[in-house]
Amino acid sequence: MAMLTYFQATVIGAVQGVTELFPISSLGHSVLVAAWLGGDWQELVTESESTTRTPYLAFVVALHVGTAVALLGHYRRDWLAIVTGLVTTIRTGRLDTVSQRLAILILIATVPVAVLGPLLQHPLHALFAAPVCAATFLVCNGVVLVIGEGLRRRNEPSLAEYGRRYARRQNHAGARTATAPPRRQADRPLAALGFGDAFGIGAAQVGALLTGFSRAGLTMVGGLWRGLEHEHAAKFAFLLATPAILGAGVLQIPELIGPETAGIRGPVLVGAVVSGLSSWLAVRFLERYFQTRTLLPFAAYCVVVGAFSIIRFA
Repeated sequence: MAMLTYFQATVIGAVQGVTELFPISSLGHSVLVAAWLGGDWQELVTESESTTRTPYLAFVVALHVGTAVALLGHYRRDWLAIVTGLVTTIRTGRLDTVSQRLAILILIATVPVAVLGPLLQHPLHALFAAPVCAATFLVCNGVVLVIGEGLRRRNEPSLAEYGRRYARRQNHAGARTATAPPRRQADRPLAALGFGDAFGIGAAQVGALLTGFSRAGLTMVGGLWRGLEHEHAAKFAFLLATPAILGAGVLQIPELIGPETAGIRGPVLVGAVVSGLSSWLAVRFLERYFQTRTLLPFAAYCVVVGAFSIIRFA
């Protein structure tokens, strides 16, 4: 592949870190930014389209791992409670707390992308990584975000309703709702999701294998469709993204340490660090943003940028 410079790795890492969590497609932006800049930037992407062994895609996955590490650090208390809850559930066979139920929901929601991701990631990237394809799917991503807002307005339950639904499930299971630690009460809306809801939201992630669709955006729309508020849909999306992108990184380890990437490991490391830092800033911002605001500004951005890119590259 074309030699990846430290400057390129830094720029792409910063873009990836922000766009992975903003609902505007990180992979789509990695293609479009390179295409708009042209020259050596575009060569990085075009060479990756010609083979299923793609060092540039491995570089992008390394950036995703940087994002995953940032998410693990930001939600470290949540993940400690979730992992502890999963171990307790396996040991006791019960779902007595919010954390235990959330652990099972995340496990169920991860199944679709865990099964289909390894099969479809390389073929779909090679087929649709052209800038005009990424731009078209970016416009489609914006339309999906608008649809998600419409679904939220149609199915806008209150937090009290979620609490009652969760309490009914706990009482039906013979569990005491008081067993949930007080600091976990804010996650009751997430724990109130059904297992089918979790699987459907997880299935939405698969759409992000198409360059231009956002993993966070599709997952959030799935959450809004099932009645979550924006802040809860965003948190579930960020929690759900962590095992998915870490798993993708593990699958790419042989390629990252293979001879194809021998000359770019330094820039890859720098890019991953920059990606992690920008992701940490992004998740802190988005947590506050989605307490009071919607997906519509991101939808408008996707449609406008995608439309201009279609005109430019068609």
